[in-house]
Amino acid sequence: MHHWQIRDRTLPIGPRPLVMGIVNVTPDSFSDGGRFLQTDAAIAHALDLVRQGADILDIGGESTRPGSTPIPIEEELRRVLPVVQALAQQTQMPLSIDTSKADVAHACLAAGAHIVNDVTALADARMIAIAKQYQAGVILMHMQGTPQTMQEDPRYDNVVEDIARWLDERVRSVIAAGVVQDALVLDPGIGFGKRQAHNMELLVRLPELQRLGRPICLGASRKGFIGKITGRGVPESAAGSVAVVCWAMMKQAVQVLRVHDVAATRDAVMMMAALAEAKEQLLN
Repeated sequence: MHHWQIRDRTLPIGPRPLVMGIVNVTPDSFSDGGRFLQTDAAIAHALDLVRQGADILDIGGESTRPGSTPIPIEEELRRVLPVVQALAQQTQMPLSIDTSKADVAHACLAAGAHIVNDVTALADARMIAIAKQYQAGVILMHMQGTPQTMQEDPRYDNVVEDIARWLDERVRSVIAAGVVQDALVLDPGIGFGKRQAHNMELLVRLPELQRLGRPICLGASRKGFIGKITGRGVPESAAGSVAVVCWAMMKQAVQVLRVHDVAATRDAVMMMAALAEAKEQLLN
């Protein structure tokens, strides 16, 4: 069991992982760019993810796909802030803002968001101050390089050990700056500055990250490495994505699942949990 402190509430995690539904308010995300760019469409999609069984909604207005370029703060706010404001009024669901910009995080937390999901792991000191101010939950993600450069030539001495060491150092730094440990969730950053072999080794060795002592968030949904294995395009990679979820649950290796296909993932999570419980009963 873990506990995740997100503003005025504590989310218990376990024995099953929490399902975080992705809401991309972007024209160019690799998975569903443009489908939910309009505010009304994004809100409707988010509420549908709630009906499908999401435990958290993750709203993002800037693509971080390989080779993507940053957008102005004003444009990112124009995309995400009305969505966060509306969802804070229409649902009690915990809301996460997927951003690396301090001004965007500040505005969305002020509007009712609970979590900052930052692919740069609070590299901007202002993000740390804002997370402290709102006592927000935080997802610290590992990325080698930037979205513009991360896939040019990623290299590791030992991918799991290197990432674990980096995340541990980042946790220590953020806590030293005043963010409480219970607010932190860690993401190894599947697909962010990793080759196919790196992604696969990370998945095989996921349990080793449990020694970091904080919940692990897995964001493998519809990633390119799945399509390379299955031969499916991104829109057809739901089954492969769910298979990764089942693998991680078999390994008891993750506590938060960041996914596009919420209904399918929820069903898989429930079934895997039921099988694990049945196994435990038979052994006893």
